[in-house]
Amino acid sequence: MAQSAPSLPKPAGFLPQSPPERPLQVKVVGLFKSSSFQIAKSTAESLKNTHPSKFEDPILVPLQEFAWDQYLQDKKRELKGETWEYSSYVMCFINDQLLGNAFDLQRWASKKWDLTDFKPPALYEALTVDYSSKFLRDTKHDFVFLDICIGLRPIGRLIFELYCDACPKTCKNFQVLCTGKAGFSESGIKLHYKGSLFHRIVQNGWIQGGDIDAGKGDGGESIFGPTFEGN
Repeated sequence: MAQSAPSLPKPAGFLPQSPPERPLQVKVVGLFKSSSFQIAKSTAESLKNTHPSKFEDPILVPLQEFAWDQYLQDKKRELKGETWEYSSYVMCFINDQLLGNAFDLQRWASKKWDLTDFKPPALYEALTVDYSSKFLRDTKHDFVFLDICIGLRPIGRLIFELYCDACPKTCKNFQVLCTGKAGFSESGIKLHYKGSLFHRIVQNGWIQGGDIDAGKGDGGESIFGPTFEGN
């Protein structure tokens, strides 16, 4: 009569195992000079520090205005109905899934991970100023601005990043024309953008200006003369 052989214990490597839990990753994308970016950044970093085995290092993506506007438009097209009215200056993701803005991240961290943020708004404002200054310094580029008016009514400020490492002469010209330090040209034109006009405006597109002579777009002068060579 045949007898069944006694069962042998399986090697440890063959024991059934549950798949390891995937750590969560928080991604924060937003306008670099917004206090809401600092709020989201602080929350993401606190989650990692408080639960190091549950979270990967957060991904932080600070963007300048033009880059943030483009990113937001791209996300609206990608996510469609979820973000078509999105008005915050920051987007927070958990494992690439959109969670919401900085306050949505705070609420999620509090409800799910018992993490409460007690930092006052004034502290975040100070952190924003410090972070913004460092962010701009780290670019190694110069920045200038123009205050824009419609008629006599101020409507905002345009900030320009000058890539002096790529086009030093062009950037120097633009920078000095923003300050007016060059005075007048040999032909008597005031070398300053102050009071100059935007001669072309394309709705939802772009604006063109810089003609400091007649304001029509076909004139003007540089600090180096009517024309100059090189970058």
